[in-house]
Amino acid sequence: MTTEPTASFYERVGGEPTFRVLVDRFYEGVAGDPPLRALYPEEDLGPAADRLRLFLEQYWGGPHTYSETRGHPRLRMRHAPYAVTPDQRDRWLHHMLAAVDTLALPEPEDAELRAYLTRAAQFMINQFE
Repeated sequence: MTTEPTASFYERVGGEPTFRVLVDRFYEGVAGDPPLRALYPEEDLGPAADRLRLFLEQYWGGPHTYSETRGHPRLRMRHAPYAVTPDQRDRWLHHMLAAVDTLALPEPEDAELRAYLTRAAQFMINQFE
């Protein structure tokens, strides 16, 4: 008896278009939040958005483009040059969860995504005020 493989989270939520909307809406919030925006050294947020989208797609079971083009995520190492404080965590999470709100995901996937984003934001703190 053969069983169908379980669809990945990436597939269940709609794949690349869903992650593109999530990240685009998140960066709309970042652009309007000067203290958080200051963590992004590039004038154009587009490259940061592409990197985040590719990371999230890979994490949730989509293509491995992030690792193929950038190597291992090493999130804390990549963010080490920036002061990620509890305030910055809260700002990041505010905009990210607001972006999640716009997706209207099924409840189990919505809860799973929110839990991951909350843990990830906490993990990234590298400096206390």
